[in-house]
Amino acid sequence: MDLSFTEVQTMLIDSVEKFITNEYSFERRQQYAASDTGYSADVWATFADLGWTAVPFSEDDGGFDGGPVELVVMMQQFGRGLIVEPYLANIVLAGGVLRRAASASQKTKLLQPLISGELQAALAVTEPQSRYDLANIETTATKDGDDWIISGRKGVVLNGGNAGLLIIPARTSGSTTDRDGITLFAVGGIADGVSRNAYPTVDGHQAAEIVLQDVRVEPNAILGEIDKAYEVLDAVVDEATLAVCAEAVGIMQTLTDKTVEYSKSREQFGVPIGSFQALQHRMVDMLTACEQSYSLLLWASMANADQTEDAKRAISAAKYQVGTAGKKVGQEAVQIHGGMGVSWDVDVAHYFKRLTTIGQMFGNADWHLDKLAE
Repeated sequence: MDLSFTEVQTMLIDSVEKFITNEYSFERRQQYAASDTGYSADVWATFADLGWTAVPFSEDDGGFDGGPVELVVMMQQFGRGLIVEPYLANIVLAGGVLRRAASASQKTKLLQPLISGELQAALAVTEPQSRYDLANIETTATKDGDDWIISGRKGVVLNGGNAGLLIIPARTSGSTTDRDGITLFAVGGIADGVSRNAYPTVDGHQAAEIVLQDVRVEPNAILGEIDKAYEVLDAVVDEATLAVCAEAVGIMQTLTDKTVEYSKSREQFGVPIGSFQALQHRMVDMLTACEQSYSLLLWASMANADQTEDAKRAISAAKYQVGTAGKKVGQEAVQIHGGMGVSWDVDVAHYFKRLTTIGQMFGNADWHLDKLAE
């Protein structure tokens, strides 16, 4: 099995790594996170100029024909840099739906501005009662002449407060948990009947609670087939799960590196604390957890790229691993750093917050373990 990266993938890794090292310091990241939008519009424009927003899309759609492996190597570096720009919300989630379900005219109107960085978008896939069940949708869309009337609530919508485009899964037939009967609608972020309550999340990103009250949309707002959206959502969330696993691996590797480096400079009893065998064992355990997680990430990305029968199983295995190993690595990093590990001014605490949030996204460790058992 060849696990080496291609020349193009290596160039992509180097490009993101150099940008983070030279242009994306922790101090700047904190400034961006504290802004009204929660990210930097200039940095997002740079992402588009460098072609990163085009990577997962086909050449016909204006992209670079990248696949799961390219997405993984980028997200891993984004994890190392603790990026707050809404790449996951825009490109992986909303862009993933448009890539799979939009018509040619809809792609021209919606996907191309998304790739160019001109449009902010969000996929409102979660509802207050849904937990991790994609089919659990109470938001309804009913026919009214040629138009559709949408009503319902969406929760924890990533980038929902900034989005000019909201992609709304709504139930057009069936009961609340049926996989059939779900339809995707493209709704304007400031459309009549849409109310949004945006807020910063604990990890420095942005989300929103969204209420739709008798929102009227035309037939051309439908993305894909009526009643047949579940498979699209399932594929998009699988890809998003793989993406956050890659981000988590990048964070875990960075926390391990920073902890080892800190142990060499922090002295106690006149010697560096890294000379204590007990701490050495703990840091070796951190490194082992990182390597195991990275190995599962490689398997999941290759299985997803080849669309093998093991693809969904591999993604669940990777998500379970980063959920359990990430918790251990984060706790060890905080404890070995001592009181500094929970200080707002030290980046370790913020890496741990993001890692903790990723552990709950798209299914926690227990949920994915149950999927593996099935």
